[in-house]
Amino acid sequence: MGIFDFVKSGVREMMIARPDAAKHLIVYKHPDQNVPFWSQLTVDSDECALFFKDGRYVGYLPTGRHTLQTQNIPFLNNLVNKFTGGDVFIAEIFFVKMQPVRGVPFGGPLESMEDPTLYEFVTPRIFGEFSLVVVDPVRFVVGYHGQCGGSGDNDVVLSWIKGKFFMSVKTVIGQVCAQQQKSLLNLGGMSMELGARIVQSAPNLEEIGCKILEIGNFNINFSAEDQKLLREANKARGEARRGIGVAQDSARAKQFELDQRFQQDARYVQQLAGNWQNYAAGQAMMGAGQGMAQGGDGSGVAGLGAQVAIGAGLAQAMNPALAAQGQPQFVPPHMQQPGHPGAPQQGYPGAPQQGYPGAPQAAPAAGPSIEQRLERLAELKNKGLITDEEFQARKAKILEEI
Repeated sequence: MGIFDFVKSGVREMMIARPDAAKHLIVYKHPDQNVPFWSQLTVDSDECALFFKDGRYVGYLPTGRHTLQTQNIPFLNNLVNKFTGGDVFIAEIFFVKMQPVRGVPFGGPLESMEDPTLYEFVTPRIFGEFSLVVVDPVRFVVGYHGQCGGSGDNDVVLSWIKGKFFMSVKTVIGQVCAQQQKSLLNLGGMSMELGARIVQSAPNLEEIGCKILEIGNFNINFSAEDQKLLREANKARGEARRGIGVAQDSARAKQFELDQRFQQDARYVQQLAGNWQNYAAGQAMMGAGQGMAQGGDGSGVAGLGAQVAIGAGLAQAMNPALAAQGQPQFVPPHMQQPGHPGAPQQGYPGAPQQGYPGAPQAAPAAGPSIEQRLERLAELKNKGLITDEEFQARKAKILEEI
């Protein structure tokens, strides 16, 4: 007896429910799209019922027994077939499990992915089992109907879900390794962390309204070829990092040496030279002296003379007063007459005497006395600037002048 005969016969009730043989299915689709008014629809405690028409979601019924009439369920007005006198709804009815599905095994290779630190492409393999629950039945049915073709087989549905699960695992692995800058070689010790991240958020499963509740016996490994490839790449990276570390240590040691030398030079400037210009000139004189001791690097007499001249010039630069001492001042004869504007004044140091053109200047002032020199030498020794042997040698040299 068809649905129209059913309506014409005057029978006013029809029972709609998931049959016992389909209780295990995650999704069960009612086989008949023509549903008469006043039919009794029963929704079990672990599921919900969804109504679709022409591929569009129309309404939802929760757990319980429902009489299908527009007075009780307003969205049924969108499903009324006017050609039957308004006594029949036309709709696809899906029963979707809302309770967790546990112990779903999985295993196999993920798609090829690049190691974020070793830059090698490998294919991780994952194994274990998971539990899931449908949290958005409308999204799940839309995806299910589009991908599984309304199949009444749980294996087909679970295969579709596992494909989404594998894509989510790959996404999470890539995110964790990139954020923590870890190689895929470290995945073996990160199974618990990765499992927790997948439970927290599995992007590809969220697209179809599913959520992973837990993952058990989670294992990640690689084929022998991929394992070897990653280990060799990791070894090369380790050698490169050690080379960088050695270079950095050498640079730090050199910088420390330069800092120490700078501090030592600064103390010498403060204690001996008095200012940096004099100290630099003294260093240059020492360099010139070393060049003279080595014979001028084969430059001959000309080079030796040049080094002597440089040393003398630098010595003069260190003590400008030496340059001013002993320099005769030439005065032309016509300017030597008294009263001439250019004539030197009487008493001017170094002025030529009357009647003696071009007379030499007076001798420069005498240097420090022997007592002063001995005191200065003792002061240098007390400050640790010269050794006892240097002190005795210089002292003997000064005393020989007496």
